[in-house]
Amino acid sequence: MSRGTISANEAWQKLIDKYDIVNKVNTDGVFYIKASEIKEFKEPRLMAKWDCTAALPSVFKSNNLNILPDSRNSYVLGDFLLYKEIPELTEAVNKMDYVELPEYETIDVNNISSEANAINVLILSGILDDFLEDEETVETFNGRMGTGEFDFVVDTVRGTKQKISVKNAQCEIDGGFENENEVIIMEAKNVLNEDFHVRQLYYPYRLWKNKVTKPIRLIFSIYTNMIFRLFEYRFVDENDYSSIELVKTKNYSLQDTTIEIDDLVEVRESTKVVYNDNQDENLKVPFIQANSFERVISLLENMKDNPMTTEQIASLMEFDERQSDYYYNAGAYIGLFEKKTEDGQRKVFLTKLGEEVFSLNYKKRQLKFVELILKHKIFAECFDMVITNGGEMPDKVVIENLMREYNVCNEGQIVRRASSVQGWLKWIFNLRNL
Repeated sequence: MSRGTISANEAWQKLIDKYDIVNKVNTDGVFYIKASEIKEFKEPRLMAKWDCTAALPSVFKSNNLNILPDSRNSYVLGDFLLYKEIPELTEAVNKMDYVELPEYETIDVNNISSEANAINVLILSGILDDFLEDEETVETFNGRMGTGEFDFVVDTVRGTKQKISVKNAQCEIDGGFENENEVIIMEAKNVLNEDFHVRQLYYPYRLWKNKVTKPIRLIFSIYTNMIFRLFEYRFVDENDYSSIELVKTKNYSLQDTTIEIDDLVEVRESTKVVYNDNQDENLKVPFIQANSFERVISLLENMKDNPMTTEQIASLMEFDERQSDYYYNAGAYIGLFEKKTEDGQRKVFLTKLGEEVFSLNYKKRQLKFVELILKHKIFAECFDMVITNGGEMPDKVVIENLMREYNVCNEGQIVRRASSVQGWLKWIFNLRNL
């Protein structure tokens, strides 16, 4: 098997076996590996950058392994705790601010398709200044740069703190800004994940802490489904990677996001139930196994004019190929995605309906999603339960019993997929709180 065809998980299994990495980490706390040693099996750039937990190779997860760069050509492995969970978008989050963007011919608010475009809009709209509670913030640096030299400690699965020494590793900064009072470092995403790699803020922070005298503010930005979500973080102890804490969060929209319970009820009343999802009726698409409807939306946005293989979806969304299938099936379940052959490759495309939904403004788009979900009997019935019970969600046992009654999947799949039903219901009714 060539370096090009072997998976990252397979390559790491070979490296773990060759160098006895798991045992050495258990004994010494760390294992140091050179890029040249990784390259024997696969290109290092494909083996050492996992921006969220879901993207980690399964052999890492099963052995509590993680990886950090400690120079331009070497890495350190250990049972490090490297990720920070992203808070859910719920009623507890600050009420969203509606911001009007000045009219620019070159900016389409319905199609902000890249992280760079999202950063431009943050600046031009005044969102960044508002979040910082400052003014005249301008972008002054970005791109790849060397980190310089520094030491730090990081928490581990063992419950101890592990010292790490970095000597001119590489880091990439999406956006660097400055105003009269501070320097700002931003990590920007246009794909929604459950957590993020703290290294993306920590390494740039340690680099610029030695370069400037102004205080540094660290911003993590997500743009998805026409909503900007901004998070400010800080490190309580600059020498402790794991001392990261959330300072504040705020959400912004470039469109009206007001959705009331009456809007949802109106959709329910005008939507005919079309699908009973009985698995014995030769269904083309299996019942859903994707908990986050927001990630279905994120995939929709990234596939506009950009059909992808399941491997490319897995890479973009930072999850394994099995999850890629889950989220393809979730979109196909409501008619948004389809697979077709292009240039000899099987790819995922937006359907005509998917294209139409993408082009809608925020409010119409969300209500269309609700309509497509409520065409399925189990969701329509669960929706009615919520309304009848004064907003109280049906518990998992109730959902599981409905799934059995409607024969939507095999018994062994019910518990896992009931969580997906719960997640989608939660998304629907949370629309009122934005």
